[in-house]
Amino acid sequence: MTTSIATEVIPLFPLPNVVLFPQVHCPLHIFEPRYQQMAADALGGARRIGMATVRPEHQSALAGDPPLFTIGCIGAIQPARRRDDGRYDIVLFGVQRFRIVEEIPRESERLYRLARVELLDERFDEAREGIPLQGLRADAIELLTQVLRFVAPDSAHEFDPRRFSGIDDTAFVSALCQMLELPPAEKQGLLEADGPLARCERLVVVLQFRLAELLGGMPGSSGAFH
Repeated sequence: MTTSIATEVIPLFPLPNVVLFPQVHCPLHIFEPRYQQMAADALGGARRIGMATVRPEHQSALAGDPPLFTIGCIGAIQPARRRDDGRYDIVLFGVQRFRIVEEIPRESERLYRLARVELLDERFDEAREGIPLQGLRADAIELLTQVLRFVAPDSAHEFDPRRFSGIDDTAFVSALCQMLELPPAEKQGLLEADGPLARCERLVVVLQFRLAELLGGMPGSSGAFH
């Protein structure tokens, strides 16, 4: 029996330093003419944009069509405001991950990139993975608390784990991945993890590594935080 794969054609918004995660809001200011056109077309249609990250080794080619990581996240446009000069302020809500299948050649007057993408589900079995995810969530909060005591001692006390108490575990993982100042390639690795449990496992490893660096237990200072 053949299983059909859900696909969709979406505009691509490639950025070098933004990785959108499911269930997370992301504000964007759109000023380039090609992306102003993209925003206008999206607002007049399905209000969906595919956020994709430019590969780090090609960030110098942003003016063209640099190679992208193949996995990104569809963002649904929620609030949107067009300024008098044509720029847009929008807020995207991460809806679903995707994998780029093929880019569609430009035609007529389209300035931005368009792609056919395969929609990817967030694999999560509540009955089997719910309790392990709760434990990893607690580990991530504790590790982050310790890291903040090193990197921002004057403001570490402002981090209150209770601010996350009303967020379910899957949304918590995405929110934490989004808010941490990690290098784009590191965030991309978190996005590509196969579901919230695997993503949180990877996030805990990132935090453990950073804490070990801060404690002097590992050489080097590449860092997971800016």
